[in-house]
Amino acid sequence: MKPSAPPDPRTLVAGIGNVFLGDDGFGVETVRRLAERDLPGRAEVVDIGVRGVHLAYQLLDGYDSLVLVDATSRGEAPGTLYVIEHDVGAAPSPPAAAMDGHRMTPDTVLALLATLCAGTGTEPPRRVLVVGCEPASVEEGIGLSAPVSDAVPRAVRLIEELLRSGEPSAAQTPTAQTPTAQTPTARAST
Repeated sequence: MKPSAPPDPRTLVAGIGNVFLGDDGFGVETVRRLAERDLPGRAEVVDIGVRGVHLAYQLLDGYDSLVLVDATSRGEAPGTLYVIEHDVGAAPSPPAAAMDGHRMTPDTVLALLATLCAGTGTEPPRRVLVVGCEPASVEEGIGLSAPVSDAVPRAVRLIEELLRSGEPSAAQTPTAQTPTAQTPTARAST
């Protein structure tokens, strides 16, 4: 009898953001469209929205990788996509004393996850990526701005590529006039 091959790594793609704050709904809209696609491997797609505590608890089920999809302000043109690799080895910052389960940043979710993993003996994901989009506006209002809405299909393709190969292609490098993905996967806290 041949030993069975290990199962494909589990990846969770989580859309986060508040659909009532304009472009902050980027992550939610992107994963909604991504969920309609045939994804490679053992990828799961979830709309977390503003429920960061739920994300931390879901990650206790054991995932090798986490892809967070969120509006991410980094000073570029609205609609610019980013791929940011979170430094998993960095010491997590402690969660705030009075956590608001509907206003948790990715850093807060990951810090809570580290605390939960330490308490349960489970392991956090080995790799955490953020696929972010530069927002035009996160003021109250429903609906994405035109540049962020135009970035959603590009983000879906970028995430599919990440799920297949683990890295975005060089074709996703930004150009001076067309906002696309910035691929330097800088190690940074999100």
